[in-house]
Amino acid sequence: MNPNLPALTPITSQWMHQLIGNFDLLEHLLEAYGSPINLHHLKAFQENIEEYQKILDTYQIKYQLFFARKANKFKNLIPAAAQMNIGIDTASYPELQQCLDLNISSDKLISTAAIKNKKLLQTAIEQEVLLIIDNQDEFDQVLALSTQFNKKVKIGIRISGFDFQGSQLKSRFGFDITAVTQFIERYFKDATVLSKIRLEGFHFHLDGYSTAQRGTALHQTLDLIEILKPLELPISFIDIGGGILMNYLQSQQEWDSFQHVLKQAVLEQHPSITYNNDGLGFTMRNGELEGHLQTYPYYNENTKANFLKEILETPNQNNKTVVQRLQANSIELRLEPGRSLLDQVGITVARVAHRKIDAEGNHLIGLEMNMSQLKSSSADFLLDPFVSYKHQKSNAEPVPVYFTGAYCLERDILLKRKIMLPQLPEIGDAVLFVNTAGYMMHFFETEAHLFERAQNLSIAEYQEDYQFENFDQEY
Repeated sequence: MNPNLPALTPITSQWMHQLIGNFDLLEHLLEAYGSPINLHHLKAFQENIEEYQKILDTYQIKYQLFFARKANKFKNLIPAAAQMNIGIDTASYPELQQCLDLNISSDKLISTAAIKNKKLLQTAIEQEVLLIIDNQDEFDQVLALSTQFNKKVKIGIRISGFDFQGSQLKSRFGFDITAVTQFIERYFKDATVLSKIRLEGFHFHLDGYSTAQRGTALHQTLDLIEILKPLELPISFIDIGGGILMNYLQSQQEWDSFQHVLKQAVLEQHPSITYNNDGLGFTMRNGELEGHLQTYPYYNENTKANFLKEILETPNQNNKTVVQRLQANSIELRLEPGRSLLDQVGITVARVAHRKIDAEGNHLIGLEMNMSQLKSSSADFLLDPFVSYKHQKSNAEPVPVYFTGAYCLERDILLKRKIMLPQLPEIGDAVLFVNTAGYMMHFFETEAHLFERAQNLSIAEYQEDYQFENFDQEY
């Protein structure tokens, strides 16, 4: 490996390596379903759910998990989640209707959509799905629709604006926590409103990954619930959304080394390791480094059990932990993990279309896919990919490459990092991007140039030797 190109070795699963090592199978799948294809392992998904359940069981609190549907569009994940007795968090009308069409029970569904049109509101009310109310206008519409359909509506109220270390955690979502008490008292002392709306809980979702902020927000939400006790409302849950960290990489040393070398390259003290020396958030001004890494924290040790422990054991000013207060108030904790429920669940596979060398001597490997099919809010996907070679050469020379996509844009560079491969791929070889199920496959996928969206396939169980017939198409 070239020491000038720091590696970022991903955590992988046996099923992934079984596919990486089976070029004939990958070729068959690409011929049948086109390139790229997204492969999902449903058993791995269910094992992640089970892991969460075991962690939460240790706290002896009431809880409910909801899979954040927006993290992945593949329908086959929905029945797999339902089999594990968890709910589905839907963020649009199509997501909600899709779950209903798949016969998911309405008491296992919630709607947290940022924009709720009349069609969504009507469907949720008619099907008795819990609505998370974000603002006054939504509340007014729900109140009117309740009358129109003669249905009592289950709601939670989204809140924001928590105080953290003397500063407000600002958000465009939800009711400000300093004003929501007045709103609730205004409406939920009215017998007419109480006959139409059932307020069952509160919801928040914090940007970023701070456990201290989430613990503090939980305490302030519990304070709110205690203030409202005289109203005798049927408040039974707090939903803290998602944002629970997961770890993608094997080595902290590699992660630290990559960041060090990236900074050196931006400062022009090291050969570039990214396309056009993209700093991924770092820039140089007057010879000084500015900015910060604008990617997901792909290596971190504060995942699942540790992450939840820090939240639930956060003390308040009376030295009472979140867990103690949830138990004392008989409040159910709800979580909406997306990415972390999809850990080790997916692979995106693309076929090599061409190789070329640009004016700067860079090897560019053109793949039959585009940048929207491997894209999230992170400035880059910082995991080394794998190549399944049709002709593995024992005497091949390692080669640094960039992977390029099919859009007619200079910036359609699939990975901004230069990647060292054991040999130069040939046309028809398969490139595999691992652990892409969470947000990378679909969240920004588009159909520019009339390209079709990637086909999604699933594997139901672990196998000693995967065959073409083991892959199921979307329901």
